[in-house]
Amino acid sequence: MSAGARNILFIMCDQLRADYLSCYGHPRLHTPNLDALAARGVIFDHAYVQSPVCGPSRMSYYTGRYMHSHGVSWNFVPLKAGEMTLGDHLRPLGVRTVLIGKTHMRGDSSGLSRLGIDPNSQIGVRIAECGFDPYERDDGIHPYSGHDPDPSYNRYLRDQGFDGDNPWEEWANTVVDESGKLHSGWFLKYNHLPARIPSEHSETAYTTQRAMDFIGEAGDQPWVAHLSFIKPHWPYVAPAPYAGMYEPEDALPVVRSDDELRDAHPVYAAMTHHRVARTFSRPEIRDAVMVGYMGLVKQIDDEMGRLFAFLEARDLMRNTMIVFCSDHGDFLGDHWLGEKELFHQPVVRTPLIIYDPDPRADVTRGTRCQALVEAVDIAPTFLDVYGGNPMPHVMDGRSLRPWLFGETPSSWRGIAVSESDYSFQDARIELQQPAIESWMRMAFDGRWKYVLCEGYRPMLFDLESDPDELRDLGASEAPEHQAQRARLHEALFEWARRPRQRVTISDELIENTEIQARIAENGILIGYADEDDLIAQRRLFKPRYASSNPLVRQTLDRLTSEHRDGAAPEEKPQ
Repeated sequence: MSAGARNILFIMCDQLRADYLSCYGHPRLHTPNLDALAARGVIFDHAYVQSPVCGPSRMSYYTGRYMHSHGVSWNFVPLKAGEMTLGDHLRPLGVRTVLIGKTHMRGDSSGLSRLGIDPNSQIGVRIAECGFDPYERDDGIHPYSGHDPDPSYNRYLRDQGFDGDNPWEEWANTVVDESGKLHSGWFLKYNHLPARIPSEHSETAYTTQRAMDFIGEAGDQPWVAHLSFIKPHWPYVAPAPYAGMYEPEDALPVVRSDDELRDAHPVYAAMTHHRVARTFSRPEIRDAVMVGYMGLVKQIDDEMGRLFAFLEARDLMRNTMIVFCSDHGDFLGDHWLGEKELFHQPVVRTPLIIYDPDPRADVTRGTRCQALVEAVDIAPTFLDVYGGNPMPHVMDGRSLRPWLFGETPSSWRGIAVSESDYSFQDARIELQQPAIESWMRMAFDGRWKYVLCEGYRPMLFDLESDPDELRDLGASEAPEHQAQRARLHEALFEWARRPRQRVTISDELIENTEIQARIAENGILIGYADEDDLIAQRRLFKPRYASSNPLVRQTLDRLTSEHRDGAAPEEKPQ
């Protein structure tokens, strides 16, 4: 374990855009507590998620592997039993890994059954919880997430006097209008109204308190606590006073152009036909949502202040790394879209703030890192903190600690990759695409963004001349645009060619082991001409040769004896 870092607080928000934090440039939504964290750590200005959808993005955070590697392509697609996650990597190092909040994980029940693992056993629970030990599992959208029909947050609300079959729905996500009438927070036009629940009993406050409960009783064992908030994900309903803090004009102006809809890419055009996209195109609806969304973000920042004060009071800031991030962003009406699914900046570029108490990080405190980093880098960073060996045959990412220490790692990535499987969406049905062909992949080099769409032409955006991504150059015949498409297509193809499934044997083991010599030890002599050929192999590698083959053993004993008794001295390998 490195000096300074003993614990890790791994904080994730759901659907939080980077540009809705003041440390990332929002002019009116002030987030002083996250700004203060950034002043003690590093802001990564170019952090990208591996998928614009909750489930696959989170699995990339937890495994350190691309969606192409771990196989979770959309929400509720199970992470296969046996896939290594943070808990599996850190537990052998003596680190407790716990979950407080959301994972969007669906357990691989068929895999558990096939392997004969009791889903209620400790191993079964860990497999179903992304390798975490669940301290407080809360995926929100109760009971529709399918995880727990009556979660502890609902029971907590009843204990506070907020009764009902589903207090999450009836109190935390129901609003009251000016006449006292109740409306469901699912309806976007009411998102500017306050939730029925007092702020101190809302999901965000409750989840923060549960994190503080865990930290307060954690004991001496090092821990990684994954504090995973449900908000500002929909329903975009904030409690008072947050619901009344902002006006629609406090939001960033919507980014969209009528030109985007002319001769539009077929997949993009189909996604603008989704119900959520059509609803967000109505200005009055977007205005209502933005009031709720900004209030939810402000509440998260206030809860961060409460949590950081708790850590300070217990002298834990000196030995606790804090990572603040998001699983993806939200279109919020930009580009005539709602929700996520595509690769525009508001969705795939996410906040990433890292505070490392290690003294070596003093040189970068309060700075911004411009490197292309990805969600897959988080797991290897945590492994690095606890002194684990790098596992490039398992994890696709790399540790971010050199950047924190003011160092530039060699051969850093040239592109960020993100993937989307839209086979579960209405766009696939409209396009009559087979599910196996409803895939998109993004390659972004910091300026040019290339999107490969199976069955269709690509998309291309130049963020230098078009930072808002309003002009798709995927069909442009300009030589420069053709060259950039070809270059990024090859870069994406090179990325896809890398082996990602040989995870049970490391590259280091292969490279540092005399494979053929070890095979010969077992009496399997492949390609040898005669006995002299075998003894030459022995001279070169000097393996043990405790062969079970009696003829091989006798030959080796005889040859060894001959050389010991005066035969030609051993030759040195060339």
